[in-house]
Amino acid sequence: MTIEIINGPNLNLLGKREPAIYGTGGFEAVLGRLKERFPQVSFRYSQSNIEGELVNRIQEAGSSSDGIIINPGGYTHTSVAIADAIAAITIPAIEVHISNLLTREEFRHSSLTGRYCRGTIMGLGTDGYRLAAEALIEILKK
Repeated sequence: MTIEIINGPNLNLLGKREPAIYGTGGFEAVLGRLKERFPQVSFRYSQSNIEGELVNRIQEAGSSSDGIIINPGGYTHTSVAIADAIAAITIPAIEVHISNLLTREEFRHSSLTGRYCRGTIMGLGTDGYRLAAEALIEILKK
């Protein structure tokens, strides 16, 4: 089973950017914990600050992976292109947000991308990635 993790803009700064919101650890530690907890899963990880690169990665994952965990970052609220890419693939996607978007600025309260995902996990820190992996594993068993 292969799960693609795709992170959007500014998530390369995880552990450095606004630690009160996003924590102090980098994503490499999150990925390491996922690989340790789910040895039966092959995780592939990519991050980009560029919208078109994220669209390309989603499309590629649609034919080479079993599921996607995506944190589109700020593109969650603005990118029709990323939403369309998620809608165009046939594998399940789970949207993850480290912070609770509903407690943040009003423009963050809506998600263009989430409507095409099987579910959304937010506000549980980086543990949301683990929960998304568990959900995808269960979905893919069916």
